[in-house]
Amino acid sequence: MTPPPPFPPAGRLDAARPRGLRTAYCGELRAEDAGREVSVCGWVARRREHGEHLAFVDLRDHTGVVQCVVDGAHDLRSEYVLRITGTVRTRPADKTNEGIATGEVEIGAEAVEVLSTAEPPPFGVDGRVEAEESVRLRYRYVDLRRDRMQANLRIRSRVNAAIRRSMDRQGFAEIETPLLWTPTPEGAREFAIPSRLQPGSFYVLPQSPQIAKQLLMVSGFDRYYQIARCMRDEDLRADRQFEFTQLDLEASFVTQEDVWEMVADSVLEATREVTGEEPPPVVQMTWNEALERYGTDKPDLRFGMEIVSLDEAVRGSEFKAFAAPAVRAIRVPGQGSLGRGRLDALTDRARSLGAAGLVWLRVVAGEGGGLALESPVAKFLSAPEQAAILSSTGAGVGDLLLAVAGERAASCRVLGQLRLELGQPPVSERPYRFVWVTDFPLFEGLDAEGNPVAAHHPFTMPHPDDLDRLESDPLSVRSQSYDLVLNGWELGSGSIRIHRAEVQRRIFSVLGISEEEAESRFGFLLGAFRYGAPPHGGFAYGIDRFVAILAGEENIREVIAFPKTQSGADLMASSPRALPARQLAELGISIVRPPGREPGGG
Repeated sequence: MTPPPPFPPAGRLDAARPRGLRTAYCGELRAEDAGREVSVCGWVARRREHGEHLAFVDLRDHTGVVQCVVDGAHDLRSEYVLRITGTVRTRPADKTNEGIATGEVEIGAEAVEVLSTAEPPPFGVDGRVEAEESVRLRYRYVDLRRDRMQANLRIRSRVNAAIRRSMDRQGFAEIETPLLWTPTPEGAREFAIPSRLQPGSFYVLPQSPQIAKQLLMVSGFDRYYQIARCMRDEDLRADRQFEFTQLDLEASFVTQEDVWEMVADSVLEATREVTGEEPPPVVQMTWNEALERYGTDKPDLRFGMEIVSLDEAVRGSEFKAFAAPAVRAIRVPGQGSLGRGRLDALTDRARSLGAAGLVWLRVVAGEGGGLALESPVAKFLSAPEQAAILSSTGAGVGDLLLAVAGERAASCRVLGQLRLELGQPPVSERPYRFVWVTDFPLFEGLDAEGNPVAAHHPFTMPHPDDLDRLESDPLSVRSQSYDLVLNGWELGSGSIRIHRAEVQRRIFSVLGISEEEAESRFGFLLGAFRYGAPPHGGFAYGIDRFVAILAGEENIREVIAFPKTQSGADLMASSPRALPARQLAELGISIVRPPGREPGGG
């Protein structure tokens, strides 16, 4: 995917509007500007000598590049910052450059002012040679000059603007919540901030504004949102940073369907803003359906290869492996010619994912124009069974079928991972397919004491149809929680919250949380609920992940201005680093380091 241009989509800026040292941007000049006197500012992208005193200087700003013809002796080197004043003129027909938007014009320079000199950059800004990421991050201020990074961060800006338009249109109030907060029950490790004024006490940086936004509902603000900065002290990866940004919203007197509509409006608005196209509508499926069809609760709907059940097709089969509780399969179009080595590798991969094995079947032409299955196990399958397998999968000549037998959930998960590895398009490939995954289990398992573990958080409202099983069969209870997934990436999650004291007490009891512990951990929220809490629900989705997908990037570091490395280091600012002893003393902190660990050593 080629990302949208970083220049505002509404068109050229008003040429008459003052712009400080410049009267035009480099990338906006066109043939109709011929004869216009302009002043442009930017960095030297390239310089080409033409005779003793004539040079062609490509000047670059965030809108693009324009060629300037400089007559006279000037020491103008790569990445010098210049202000050039001159007259726009059309290039001769045989000298135009179709590769850039300003390729029909040039500026005949009448005055050249060097605003700043520059050392040779540590890597080329033109992007023709990709530098190592560690070098890019160390010199991030240079890296951000590149077209790719300019485009990515301007896409991010446009996404934020579109989100705010959507929220304003829907009557939401933007309200900031504290960054110095108190521990919350959200599961991830938190960053602790020592208090100088209260030695031995700590704030934490919020994992999300979850409790604060529920308090705003009790306060009567009805519809709240913010583009919130959140922090989690967890291991980093391609889609995770210590600091991240999310759209956080909460609304009162709403149903799940209301929240879905509100959130969908914002993501579709942002997608239209970036792509200029109408995205497909947001579809919906239950958590159980997602696992059954795609083997994951983060389904990528851009391609087929859905999981199908072979339970009826092979019921009573003499092939012993198919006597398992569930038999599931996927059809891999056009891959029936895969060699035995590749098929053995797929079998090993299935085993590494937890399967007992993998059955593969090639679909070939049979006698009389029909279809047949070719596989070491085909001899154990009767003709009716083979016909039923072909019918269930919709397979044709040249296709490959992969089947896993075992427990239903485990079989689906194995095939879901193989489906992604064999068929998932790159992140940059459109279309954008949003899907709501709903009806998650309220609890995700049992802890060491045999108590259920909340799958979302302990304030998630159970599904009303399942409340009567809360104590008798808690693991079967569904929640009113939901995830938004885009092209296989989980953007975020939310839920309808518990606002009734008796339901909250039942949940705490099932979780093994005593009244004393609940009061200690969540007292200020529970106390607020005693003064009249409206029914409410909300959602939060990650803007970093959303922008990365829209920009066609695999890693969210490419859409964050100043990210951390995978080890949590900021190579540009040299952080984290040790604090002076005087500052530690003011905070009442002494450092005990494990053997062999030096300050700032990660």
